[in-house]
Amino acid sequence: MNDIELINEVQKVILNRCTVRAYDPNPLSQKEIDMIIYGAMRAPTAGNMMFYSILEVKNQEMKAKLVKTCDNQPHIAKAPLVLIFLADMQRWYDYYTISGVPERCANINHSYRTPDESDLLLACCDALIAAQNAVITAESMGIGSCYIGDIIENIEVHREMFNLPKWVFPITMLCFGYPMQDPSKRIIKSRFPKKFIHFTNSYKRFGEEEFFEMFQNFESDPYIEYAENLGQHYYFRKTGSAFAQEMSRSVKVAIRDWIKKE
Repeated sequence: MNDIELINEVQKVILNRCTVRAYDPNPLSQKEIDMIIYGAMRAPTAGNMMFYSILEVKNQEMKAKLVKTCDNQPHIAKAPLVLIFLADMQRWYDYYTISGVPERCANINHSYRTPDESDLLLACCDALIAAQNAVITAESMGIGSCYIGDIIENIEVHREMFNLPKWVFPITMLCFGYPMQDPSKRIIKSRFPKKFIHFTNSYKRFGEEEFFEMFQNFESDPYIEYAENLGQHYYFRKTGSAFAQEMSRSVKVAIRDWIKKE
């Protein structure tokens, strides 16, 4: 992406952003926190219905527990600001109940539908778009961030911790704080070349030589045990890992409960 000519400061913020896991211990000001939340809330949302909620974790014991339930990531406990972005259809269905929608549907012989898989996906999209708005808002103020997708795991524990009802799903968590490292010394990680991501009119699949080119800047880390090449390394480290299996289990539980009819 070095050949991209930056036109404005927004582009500079986006293209220079990287994950930050070591934070200055000083707390963020309430004004800074509010600005991050407001930035998130200005994100695009399906039908302006805002199918998401944002849960701020202030309790230090909860943060410490999240370190363990989210694959032993100690920076969670040290982050000045931790936000969980929730796919949330519960709020709307509570409102529908208060508004007498089920009864009205019965009176006019109209089918009353409760959330299904499509609603979960839509709510997850809303929550993730809001999360990324929060990331860019924070970055524009010099505040670093780190996504924690592992909040999807251990669904039963996280439900109990945060009192989450069936139509609320924790899709991602974000840690925020001023970076310990000098921002001018940050290392921007490689991305795949544009031609492997951006297609026109039709999806493209790749062969061996193209994959070799696509991953040519990713051959730096030592391979994990059992792996004989980079593809196997990524599979055993990510896709086929224990945490991926737990994530799969938790998501199945969440979907089952989400679509279960009372």
